[in-house]
Amino acid sequence: MGAGSWGTVFAKILADAGTPVTLWARRSEVAEAINASHRNPDYFPDIELPALVNATNDAAEALRGADLVVLSVPSQTLRGNLAAWTEHLEPTATLLSLMKGIELGSTERMTEVIAEVTGFHQAHIAVLSGPNLAREIAEEQPTASVVACIDHGRAVDVQKAVTTSYFRPYTNTDVVGCELGGAVKNVIALAYGMAAGMGMGDNTKATIITRGLAETTRLGMRLGADPTTFAGLAGLGDLVATCSSPLSRNHTFGEQLGLGATLEEAARVTKQTAEGVKSCRSITDLAHKVGVEMPICDAVVRVCHEGLDPRAAVAELMGRETKPETDSLRSDND
Repeated sequence: MGAGSWGTVFAKILADAGTPVTLWARRSEVAEAINASHRNPDYFPDIELPALVNATNDAAEALRGADLVVLSVPSQTLRGNLAAWTEHLEPTATLLSLMKGIELGSTERMTEVIAEVTGFHQAHIAVLSGPNLAREIAEEQPTASVVACIDHGRAVDVQKAVTTSYFRPYTNTDVVGCELGGAVKNVIALAYGMAAGMGMGDNTKATIITRGLAETTRLGMRLGADPTTFAGLAGLGDLVATCSSPLSRNHTFGEQLGLGATLEEAARVTKQTAEGVKSCRSITDLAHKVGVEMPICDAVVRVCHEGLDPRAAVAELMGRETKPETDSLRSDND
């Protein structure tokens, strides 16, 4: 459900794994183009989709009889879309979230929104996260990812359905950790991109990645996640890929801000607003709610939504009181 870059590539993964796929596109012209040419003209006009992929802009048609429903829409639109789709869901289906965000207002993770709107038990809801740069996967460059579900057997079923020669999924039962890793890394990637745009070097960038991972882990531990999740593909792996790659929209958007662009100017370069720009506020709201300090995320909010100059944000971060690094996962004051 969703024919953007990641939704389109995931349809290809499923089809390459031998699963017939119906790809729902919001616009009828996109669905018609995919069916006519087996290519998505908006995102990957150079990538041919397998014959097992068919498209429609009729949600009821797409969901009819589906035992695996993959949700790949912008995170802030999920609730509204699900309200229209729920009546068409098969009651035994597995709902798989590809989205990496926290909902504004409710500060809920995507699987929490899915459960609340659909009434599905969390054991029927899974999440996929990891270093998922869509262009590289579309080109069948080898990558690994994580399928997380509190029902390990269901995670294994999804794993089997999406395993290909170029896409290797692992399983996990830590849904909270996998979702938080995927959401927070977008915000840290904005900070990394800003540093790149300001011409800062590898020491600065390594610091942002490392301290960003510490912030993510602190929040995750407060919410019950397994801290080892953040050392894996859904944590460090996704964070490094999103921060460092020019294919990452969050990296590119942050880089434009570091060069002095406004939000509107950066959005014109990236063609749309990066997920981290929207999620940074909901992530910091969640952190404040549970009493966790996330100074890098707070700084990104102030740059994106309060007009703080990125260089001033760096100065503020460097001027914070320091604590022993070994205390950083136990203390909220570092």
